[in-house]
Amino acid sequence: MTIPSIATHSLTRMYGAQTALKDVTLSVEPGSVYALVGPNGAGKTTLIQLMMNLQPATSGTAEVLGLASRQIRGAVLNRIGYVSETQEMPDSMTVGAFLSYLRPFYPTWDYALEKQLLSDFALPLDRELRHLSRGMRMKAAFASTLCYRPALLVLDEPFSGLDPLVRDELIQGLLDRIGETTIFLSSHDLAEIETFASHIGYLEQGSLIFSEEMTALSNRFRQVEFHIDASATRAADLPESWLEVEHSGSRVRFKDSAFSTQEKTIAHIRTIFPGAGELAFEPLSLRSIFLANARTNRGIRAKSERGATK
Repeated sequence: MTIPSIATHSLTRMYGAQTALKDVTLSVEPGSVYALVGPNGAGKTTLIQLMMNLQPATSGTAEVLGLASRQIRGAVLNRIGYVSETQEMPDSMTVGAFLSYLRPFYPTWDYALEKQLLSDFALPLDRELRHLSRGMRMKAAFASTLCYRPALLVLDEPFSGLDPLVRDELIQGLLDRIGETTIFLSSHDLAEIETFASHIGYLEQGSLIFSEEMTALSNRFRQVEFHIDASATRAADLPESWLEVEHSGSRVRFKDSAFSTQEKTIAHIRTIFPGAGELAFEPLSLRSIFLANARTNRGIRAKSERGATK
């Protein structure tokens, strides 16, 4: 049986009466690229910090590379790379001195890979870290982590605020590690994630809404559009899997979150709208899927809150 690179079980984190993370259960298979997405404040950084033993869980457990997260310290860190958008580095050191300082701590340090990354990222060995741009600092952080070929690479918003060229260079550095290293990252750069992530998790208000393979997610979402008689009334009860339903004049459009085949969807629609005309189906980008879920969940919460105040 393959041991997951990361596994969490009902992981929960409370700050007083505030719930930052609630009963999160997920599994990340070795060699995969797992992208965690969600709105600001969803709990992405909290989840990563619990996994990495940077703060304790209120309840639940997490295992990383087969070890309980509370055991992540010392020599175990030789197998784990960690880079965050607020990465701290010794600013007075040059890039070359920084890498020289790190090498003895990692028995698996690959000198050939170091040379390759320095060239690929165009990192100046004689420049002090404090004098580097944000993009170059992130390149230095990536290089210092990739050089020892970690079994797991954890990235917390690594592309935030970077220009497109730097993002592309960093992503290429990750692409070269796919299969060799398990990658777990949180990010708002949905377009970039979509090009290389193998799995996706959507976190909102501390709860994991879904966690699945990227291909499965893409296959089960479609935008559907069709026309009906303008005088036809909208059905009172529509399937919960139909998100962002728009009925304007004769046009009906929605995002189907449980799409399987066009034939099944057409048959379902025509039981609700018998006069539905020809249907058009379009695949959705990860950004569109993200927004559809976020807006729908926000609407559900607002409706619940209005009901609670009556």
